Amino acid sequence: MGEPLRVDRSGPVATVTMARPEVHNAFDEQLIAALHSGFAEFGEDDGVRVILLAGEGPSFSVGADLDWMRRMGEASAEENRADAVRLAAMLRTVAEVPKPLVARVQGNAFGGGVGLTACADIAVAAEAVRFGFTEVRLGLAPATIAPFVVRKIGLGRALPLFLTGEWFDADYALKIGLIYEIASLDGLDAAVDAVVGKLLEGGPFAQAACKRLASRLVETGEDIDEYTAELISALRTGPEGREGVRAFLEKRKASWQTD
Repeated sequence: MGEPLRVDRSGPVATVTMARPEVHNAFDEQLIAALHSGFAEFGEDDGVRVILLAGEGPSFSVGADLDWMRRMGEASAEENRADAVRLAAMLRTVAEVPKPLVARVQGNAFGGGVGLTACADIAVAAEAVRFGFTEVRLGLAPATIAPFVVRKIGLGRALPLFLTGEWFDADYALKIGLIYEIASLDGLDAAVDAVVGKLLEGGPFAQAACKRLASRLVETGEDIDEYTAELISALRTGPEGREGVRAFLEKRKASWQTD
């Protein structure tokens, strides 16, 4: 298996591609670390004007790798919390990179994949994309992604989706402000290129200031990262989270699910 992340530079545009297509770009320790370091590096690179985030293969990202989640569920409380803190730090680094960030979304975007979509300043999605905060069906919560999702679509839109874990389509994602534009799968790259072109017309210092301004207007601070990391680590090691992950891997209903 190769590197979990592929990075390409074309002039002022940096493309960061999650490269775990065999598991639909699910997060594990390596991908989380690579995203964190990649975005931190590009944030300090004056030659980069726009960052494009993409996923290789049929899906953008289906969130957490279930094998990773199972291992974390069996790890110690201290190891679990440290892992959750790293995930929260990665998401904040992605969301607050001082360059315009565009997400190219195709296939499925579940859990952390929707979180990355919300972290992007502008997300362009293929018309057949399915989104979903599916964590509750595993006995978990969308803890570390929640600050960025609520910031993007508001609590009134986010909470029902968190509670039901239901899937929703690109039309609904556009309606609630999660994404900026819908394109056909064949036209997705052209739509993304058009957005990137618009961004390259703006002043880079002004764009960075716009992102700082937006963050200040809704900032919850690093305390929320501590809280979300504590929450997800506790849920992952708790009986319900362990049962939910086991049930999913064993292709059966969890103990709390009824017809």
